[in-house]
Amino acid sequence: MRQLFTSALLLLSTIAFGQNTIEWSKDYELQLSDFRSPATQIGGSNIYSLNTSASFDFAFYMSNAQFMFTKNFNDKVNCTFKRDAAVLVAPDSSTAMDLLLFARYDFDLAELYARKLREKLYEEKGAFSDMNFFRPVFDQIQQEFAVRHTNAAKATDLGRNREELFGLREEVLQEIEGLNAFCKECKPPKRKR
Repeated sequence: MRQLFTSALLLLSTIAFGQNTIEWSKDYELQLSDFRSPATQIGGSNIYSLNTSASFDFAFYMSNAQFMFTKNFNDKVNCTFKRDAAVLVAPDSSTAMDLLLFARYDFDLAELYARKLREKLYEEKGAFSDMNFFRPVFDQIQQEFAVRHTNAAKATDLGRNREELFGLREEVLQEIEGLNAFCKECKPPKRKR
C-alpha cells in the first residue's frame, strides 16, 4: 500500500512538473495562457513588462569512461519555458499580443542558442577533454544569446514594432533549420576526414 501511495505521489508530481515546463518544439507556439505567474496582468496598468522564462541549460552525469566515449551531448542540452515563472504585464490586449509575439521570438532564440551550444560541444569535445571543457563554451554561447536578445528587445520595443520582429524571427527560424542536425533528439553527422 505504501509503495502504491508513493508511486501515485511521484506520478502526480511528474505530471504537475510536466505541465509547468514546455520544451521547445517547432509545432508549438506560446499562448497568453502560458504566462501563469501571479504577477501576469493585462489591463489595469499603464506599464508593460515581460519575463519569458525561456532558457537553455546543459547538465550531464556520467562516469569518466562514459564521458571519454561520448561525443554527442545533444540530449543533455535543454531549451524550456517555465509557465509559472513567465510574467507578462500589459496595459491592454493589443500590447499583450505584442509581448506574446516577442516571447515566441525569444523562445525560438533560446532554441537557436541551444543548438549552437550542442554544435560547439560536439566540435570541441575531444577524446582527452576534461569534464569541464564545456564551461567556456557555455559561457560564450550564453553571452551571445544575451546580446542578441537585448538587441532584439531594443530594436522591436519588446515586440511593439511587429514588422521588425517578424523579420528577426524569420532569421532565427532559418538559422534553427540550418542547425537541424543539432536538435535535442538528433545525431550529428560524422566528420569527414
